[in-house]
Amino acid sequence: MCAITLQPQRFGKFEVAKRRNNQNNQHNQDIMTKKIAIIGGGNLGTAIAEGLMNSGFIHPEHIIITKRNISTLKHLEVKGVMISNNNVEAVEYADWIIVAVKPFQVREILISLKPHLNPRRHVIVNVMTGVWIKDIQDIIGNDFTLFRAMPNTAIAIQESITCICKYSASEEQVSYVADMFNQLGKTVFIEEKLMDAATVLGACGTAYAMRYIRANIQGGIEIGFDAATASLIAAQTVKGAAELLLQKHTHPEQEIDKVTTPKGCTIAGLNEMEHQGFSSSLIKGVVTSYKKIVNDM
Repeated sequence: MCAITLQPQRFGKFEVAKRRNNQNNQHNQDIMTKKIAIIGGGNLGTAIAEGLMNSGFIHPEHIIITKRNISTLKHLEVKGVMISNNNVEAVEYADWIIVAVKPFQVREILISLKPHLNPRRHVIVNVMTGVWIKDIQDIIGNDFTLFRAMPNTAIAIQESITCICKYSASEEQVSYVADMFNQLGKTVFIEEKLMDAATVLGACGTAYAMRYIRANIQGGIEIGFDAATASLIAAQTVKGAAELLLQKHTHPEQEIDKVTTPKGCTIAGLNEMEHQGFSSSLIKGVVTSYKKIVNDM
């Protein structure tokens, strides 16, 4: 008898790429087959549904969204999304539960849903302002995987920054919730103790940016532009400035240095703004908003 030597199987570059592609396809299929219930079909809930659907992240028929008055959700139903005024029905259909109701409604709704929630099946995602993971656990218990997510109003155009924290989540679940909210903008995972600060910087920050843009428009009108043209220039300039930081990962001062020249008009304007307390007032505004949340809300 002669011994048979088994040679290790070798794969060419094409075969390795094919295997990786198959694995990616399987991962994408797994994502697409999950079902999501959005409890609360208000502005935030509908923005999430539309963003996930428009991005191709999930089949429309794998989303169910609830609201007492479902007539305002008909535009989603036309696109294939399931709509309902029955929260229990939605929970029993789905694997992932996004809770997007008003904070004062959460206790009553979760108490009614508790008998129908299964910690071995359901993952809860809380997108309500001011509702902590511990608040959810006080109602439904500690056995569930929980995420708390803080998007901002730009979620309506899939340009939100969403801050996320987690409790008892696997790597796969973390990856899925990140993929989900990345369809709606950008995401960052933080500790829950920073959620109040995230609310100020990411959500209140939208209003701060709008106020700057408004002031820029007013200045533009004073130096000769009509309101529509000034608005376009101001908004696109801010958008471009933000994209420079996001795409190039540079510090704001690096980009400022590229615009300022010795004895130029940019540095003269910047210095005057600083003399009038520009940066200081912004910092004080951020800190004041934070203190308001921590102390009074």
